[in-house]
Amino acid sequence: MKYISGIHALNLRCSLQTCGDWHQSGIQWKMPTVRESSNSLFGDYGIEKNSYVPEHEGTFNTANHIRACLDLLAEGNFGYAQGMRNELICNDSYTPEIFKKVYVLRNLKHWDKISQFMGKEYGIQWLNFLSKEKP
Repeated sequence: MKYISGIHALNLRCSLQTCGDWHQSGIQWKMPTVRESSNSLFGDYGIEKNSYVPEHEGTFNTANHIRACLDLLAEGNFGYAQGMRNELICNDSYTPEIFKKVYVLRNLKHWDKISQFMGKEYGIQWLNFLSKEKP
């Protein structure tokens, strides 16, 4: 399924109790970031239907804020994901779910960078999670 993700999805409302980003007016909306869910380790997880997108008619499938962050990490796009915990998600009740989903990325070539990023965002919580997951 095609869906809008990345920084564009972070600047749209979603059904989660998360902050998302707030630079909607500063983003070009003519060509939003579109991904294909069948090409992702996450499949259709976190994709919402019937979202409105600025400068476009009709509705679209869009990543919720967690899925948009996961896609950014999977792509190694840490710049747009920076502030994930405190500025984009803003709700620690989602942390266990986020950790489990991020751990799905552990076999990617850039896993070390993903893990370092998560350590900067979540600190000791991430390290504790990893210590419980390792065999």
